[in-house]
Amino acid sequence: MNFATVHQAFEATAERWPDNPFLGVLEETAAAYGVPAGEITYRQAKARVDALTAAYRAAGWGAGHRIGLLLENRPDFVLHFLAINAIGASIVPMNPDWRNEELRYLIGHSEMALAVAITARHQSLHEASDRRLAVIAADEAPPMATVRHEAGTPLATREAGLLYTSGTTGIPKGCVLSNTWFLETGYWYLGLRGAATLRMGNERMLTPLPLFHMNALAASTMAMLLSGGCLFVLDRFHPRTWWRSVRESRASVIHYLGVMPAMLMAAPPSPEERDHRVRFGFGAGCDRTLHGPAEERFGFPLIEGWAMTETGCSVSITADVEPRHVGMNCLGRVPPHMEIRIVREDGKECEVDEPGELLVRRAGPDPRYGFFTEYLKDPEATAKAWEGGWFHTGDVIRRDAEGFCYFVDRRKNVIRRSGENIAAIEVEAVLLRHPNVAGVAVAAVPDTVRGEEVLACVIPRETAADAASFAQGLVSWCSERLAYYKAPGYVAIVDALPVTSTNKVQRGVLKVLAAKLRDDPATVDVRTLKKRVA
Repeated sequence: MNFATVHQAFEATAERWPDNPFLGVLEETAAAYGVPAGEITYRQAKARVDALTAAYRAAGWGAGHRIGLLLENRPDFVLHFLAINAIGASIVPMNPDWRNEELRYLIGHSEMALAVAITARHQSLHEASDRRLAVIAADEAPPMATVRHEAGTPLATREAGLLYTSGTTGIPKGCVLSNTWFLETGYWYLGLRGAATLRMGNERMLTPLPLFHMNALAASTMAMLLSGGCLFVLDRFHPRTWWRSVRESRASVIHYLGVMPAMLMAAPPSPEERDHRVRFGFGAGCDRTLHGPAEERFGFPLIEGWAMTETGCSVSITADVEPRHVGMNCLGRVPPHMEIRIVREDGKECEVDEPGELLVRRAGPDPRYGFFTEYLKDPEATAKAWEGGWFHTGDVIRRDAEGFCYFVDRRKNVIRRSGENIAAIEVEAVLLRHPNVAGVAVAAVPDTVRGEEVLACVIPRETAADAASFAQGLVSWCSERLAYYKAPGYVAIVDALPVTSTNKVQRGVLKVLAAKLRDDPATVDVRTLKKRVA
């Protein structure tokens, strides 16, 4: 395969498998969106993409333009993406949950000239842009383009998308993504081995993840587009009807995030969860204590991997072959085309099994091959991320003597208490399994004796009559499942958590909040309950 653009790859697949289904819509998703249910073949998709491409070109749209897509998880999103790619322009995926202030920033920062959006969001887009942005529905002809800056870069390296990070520590950064970034993500997927090997022209993939993020937009879409498979994108994850969706889609592959296995495992066992054709699931962040039990219960492997928007999958680490070390947060071994360093905070190399920040680059003459091009309008942040010729991921991993890598935590989420490193997400995962915990976020707070202590912000499912008893129960719950020092030293009962529009915890905001809550009289100090168990 030697394609310069995503659209070229799509056309080649449409020629090879014209009658294969490309996009599928289940009844539940069709009802949620008010669109037809059923499957769209590659031939039908190509006809629609050709028509959209002609309409964009006739209106003067092309290289140098950015076009926003606020179309939720509808087939129109993928079809417009392909047409926009065909004319050499770039898409700016938009989160439908973003409010006007967030949209105002994205519209202004990206300098998008047109937005294709569901009609329910037209008014908010107009308000966020002070009526300066042209907004159309997916089935409307585009207006005439007024401003155009020709992009003289080669097709492969030309901007194909501008994807904004969730901005957990500040305003979102715009990751400029090339055609190569998209294509390399697809090639990586086609190169997976073991249970995750894709069968050309035969796969049916089901994902509830949003098309405005990397996993569904790049990994899922490109994998099916390059392999002649069919992609079913749900409007969102519905735990109660998930197995029905799996069965009705006849999915052979499913994509997940860590919360999904936990929610499915919390439901009562049902014959439905084994009535499927799934060969494997792909995702990240599965609770290590649930990984093995979930595979046994549901009947297929959950393949864990690591990647970032900035890196794409050009340098992904994936536990796709045995031994996968299930239940150990194992990411597999580093592939030959990838180089890594694991470093301490002082920049020195970590020893075997010592956690440290993961630094990555592509092996060979071009260490940035397949990575994001830059952070838009932020050369300082781009240079900092690539300091020393390595991309600094901010993720903490360890590598054992056999070369297997294990995810530990985000660097900023590691709590260091009395010389022990505590992964915030590990504590959160355990607390989330408590029957009266609806939501939780864990952060480090200063401790005069131990350096740092664990503070848990908890949303109860039911109002706790006695905050102290509730907090004590949480410590006991954790202490039964984790080393004693990982249990919360403080418990703050809160009504809401500081999260992004994609429900990721804003760690920077949480850190500030936790510092205030530590001294709040309503926060329960349970440090004396943290005792070593014989």
